[in-house]
Amino acid sequence: MASQLAVLIIFLFFLVCSCESLDDRLTSLRPLYPGDKLISDDGGMFALGFFNLTTNSTPSLYLGIWYNNIPERTYVWVANRDSPITTPSAKLALTNDTSDLVLSDSEGRTVWATDNNVAGSSSGVLRSTGSFELELQLPNGTGGVVWKSLDHPTDTILPTFRLWTNYKSHTAMRVVAWKGPRDPSAGDFSLSGDPTGWGLQIIIWRGQSRRRSWRSGVWNGAGASAITRFIYSQIVDDGEVIYAAYNAAGGPTTHWKLDYTGNVRLRVWNVESSSWTVLFDGPGNGGCLHYGACGPFGYCDATGREGGVQECRCLDGFEPEDGFFRDFSRGCRRKQALAACGGAGAGGDGRSHYFLTLPGMKVPDKFLYVRNRSFEECAAECDRNCSCTAYAYANLSSIVTMSASSDMSRCLLWTGELLDTGKDGDLGENLYLRLAAGSPGNNKKKIGMVMEIVLPTMACLLMLTSCICLATICKSRGTRRNKEAHERSVHDFWDQNLELSCISFEDLTAATNSFHEANMLGKGGFGKVYKGILKDGKEVAVKRLSNGSEQGKEQLRNEVVLIASLQHKNLVRLLGCCLHEDEKLLIYEYLPNKSLDKFLFDPAMKSMLDWPKRFNIIKGIARGILYLHQDSRMMIIHRDLKASNILLDAEMEPKISDFGIARIFGSSEQQASTRRVFGTYGYMSPEYTTQGIFSVKSDTYSFGILLLEIVSGLKVSAAPHLLMDHPSLIAYAWNLWKDGMARNFVDTMVLESCSLDEALQCIHIGLLCVQDSPNDRPLMSLVVSMLNNEAMSRPMPRQPLFFAQRYYEALSTRGDSEHSANNVSLSMLQGR
Repeated sequence: MASQLAVLIIFLFFLVCSCESLDDRLTSLRPLYPGDKLISDDGGMFALGFFNLTTNSTPSLYLGIWYNNIPERTYVWVANRDSPITTPSAKLALTNDTSDLVLSDSEGRTVWATDNNVAGSSSGVLRSTGSFELELQLPNGTGGVVWKSLDHPTDTILPTFRLWTNYKSHTAMRVVAWKGPRDPSAGDFSLSGDPTGWGLQIIIWRGQSRRRSWRSGVWNGAGASAITRFIYSQIVDDGEVIYAAYNAAGGPTTHWKLDYTGNVRLRVWNVESSSWTVLFDGPGNGGCLHYGACGPFGYCDATGREGGVQECRCLDGFEPEDGFFRDFSRGCRRKQALAACGGAGAGGDGRSHYFLTLPGMKVPDKFLYVRNRSFEECAAECDRNCSCTAYAYANLSSIVTMSASSDMSRCLLWTGELLDTGKDGDLGENLYLRLAAGSPGNNKKKIGMVMEIVLPTMACLLMLTSCICLATICKSRGTRRNKEAHERSVHDFWDQNLELSCISFEDLTAATNSFHEANMLGKGGFGKVYKGILKDGKEVAVKRLSNGSEQGKEQLRNEVVLIASLQHKNLVRLLGCCLHEDEKLLIYEYLPNKSLDKFLFDPAMKSMLDWPKRFNIIKGIARGILYLHQDSRMMIIHRDLKASNILLDAEMEPKISDFGIARIFGSSEQQASTRRVFGTYGYMSPEYTTQGIFSVKSDTYSFGILLLEIVSGLKVSAAPHLLMDHPSLIAYAWNLWKDGMARNFVDTMVLESCSLDEALQCIHIGLLCVQDSPNDRPLMSLVVSMLNNEAMSRPMPRQPLFFAQRYYEALSTRGDSEHSANNVSLSMLQGR
């Protein structure tokens, strides 16, 4: 056994460190073995050889192509991506009779092969384009390329690559992402032209059912010309197949890569920084660029937003379906319904409808492509069809090369709902939207005529109003000074030692559009939180205390005193406060991805939380709690840790928020008790719920619940049928763990792509944190150490008593109205 292990170690050493160059040719007399490599015929830009991505004693050999002259090993093609070789050696050889490539393991089994079946001698050559090609030489001196790797891509698009779509057979070439950062097998995401949309757009698909995850938008002259230098040099349509040929304008070290997370990136090697520079990265993890994120008749506005933030809006003539546009999936509805077909309308010309021009749009999906139409004919086609809701027209002569019999017109028609629309600015095109004649948009035509009459009158009124305003301003200055002096004294009374910016109530009113419901991010027992944009363009979150809430006033002051003195990357940042008469407000940094529960418990969003993000969130929360307990200037017990109080920034980094019921501990205090128990059912520890006793171990318990939720994707209050009829989330996790079936506890959304060892490690730590006795729970310093060191030994957890479920059932039986199982609102429990 020892000798075999030694042989294996030596083999792996030579595989990684001692590759021998065989120039750029592979022949039937010269196979390729581990430790050898072919280099491209341009002097070594690319290399082909064997590589191993595992760190354990069992190898997983792959045959692939990578950049040979770049220090960061970057793979661009893998032959046997779904069939790694696990024997100590392997061989790539050319057959003598069929001119095929055959990859076999050391026991002679074929792992991967081409299927040319062409008689004649051949050789394999690695081109400067990164394409490995088989050249056939016939006895009469003729021949050519019979196979090339560029026709069989994995996750990377290299220069000269052609992404083709056959719109008659509805087939397309697909680029398929890796399953994970160190797993080249076929992953969950793929990219191709749209076989049902005439190949006029690029789609990122998800899953075996190939659900749309992202859509590029339909090719048009404006958008294509703006990005041609990076994406393609030409688009060719031969009447059956349309393809985009990706050019090499960015140089040979430029490529498109479909990442395992579902993002497509355009990358170029930066020699100065010795790293990859990302020129394009989409659709990203936040915002609304994902397919259909804004629902029917909604669109994603990505123009002119600082930091690339996008937000959903309604098309002109439409309004949010839910009234506030917080549920994007429901989309928008017409403000005024279209008249019955042929009915008279409210327009001056007697028409029942008109078409509003929306410039700079990413046109919707699910279109009907009509050929051989002029712009006027395209407009008429939609106008006379009562079911047509919109149309768009483009001339593709500037970007598409077509057969002589093909026309260059591109007339698109839509019937029914408009889905996955966006605002693309300079890259977009005109979308002509059908609206009822009396819709608000039609009134814009009349405004110009009215203004010709109104403007002179308005000028006179403005002069008169200005005089009145000057008198009013002089009178109000004295009142304002008194008011500001009063507010300064209130601020001083609030806390003289807090180094916070004081923002005026008027500025916050303007920033939040008068605290409009459309700007509301959430609400709780204290009041509501709104999104606002200050005068300098900074986005903020404004917490507004409900009037008359004495309990809320105490919590708000508590939060100011605590957060103003805390500085940690995993704690939300307090930017300022405002006290105005009875109004009390706090201003926080705005986090675009909002709270963890929005992703974790929404079936449509949870897929965006892959395992690396979840594990990073778990570790970030643990670091934040450790800071509160141990590393800050004072020991702080949060007392309300839950998924909705974990906010996520643009990079999905977690930040703990809502310190309204947090408590400061003295240096000698170990625990405290209270007669009024505040918190959220399911997250509160047994000793806190029943006796009002809390300590750092109370937060440890809440963290354990949160950790189990993140791993499983299930709420602590999940229905029994989701927990396989177990009484609680803790019981479900414990029973699977003790039976050696903890894998079944992991969220199916991340199960296939996650590191199972890390997931099982988290379940183990979670069960340690939710033990019934606080003495059995680890301190957060130990939790952080265990999360960062997989090899660290962990104690065995005790079987839990499943306290929470029994306690809740008892409350339900008693009908105690002061106890709540609502995991969103604040619960108030009287300790016994």
